[in-house]
Amino acid sequence: MPKGSGKVVAQNKKANHDYAIETTIEAGLVLTGTEIKSVRQSQVQLRDSFIIIRNGEAFISNMHINTYEQGNIFNHDPVRSRKLLLHKQQIIQLSYDVKRDGYTIVPLKMYLKDGYAKLLIGLGKGKKTYDKRHDLKKKEAKRDMDRAVKAKNQF
Repeated sequence: MPKGSGKVVAQNKKANHDYAIETTIEAGLVLTGTEIKSVRQSQVQLRDSFIIIRNGEAFISNMHINTYEQGNIFNHDPVRSRKLLLHKQQIIQLSYDVKRDGYTIVPLKMYLKDGYAKLLIGLGKGKKTYDKRHDLKKKEAKRDMDRAVKAKNQF
């Protein structure tokens, strides 16, 4: 099964707009019982989340998982830091890459694979404003070409 396949729960659409993603890695998550129940209901937000490496372990911060409606006193904190499950060599490589100029680790999407919550993370370099404008122009030109081809095929 390729990376990023499964039922997509949440996507970080701003990540591809703000960063030029070079590599992607699939990571598992350490979640509590009420968190995984909320994830299965697609109540996750990745917009402002980021990944840090601390003491040889990777953590995701600012990922918002809503509290579970049927949860009681055992409900979780919605924005707590959660540990990512990666191989030691992957963490070492990511920490080395982050020390380079302008690189950061961003979550791209969260999905369910074989009943487990997985997070697709990407190593990306921040885009400049003119790069973002250039990408938007390319996207708009492609959309215009697709419309023209579709209109031509209708007649």
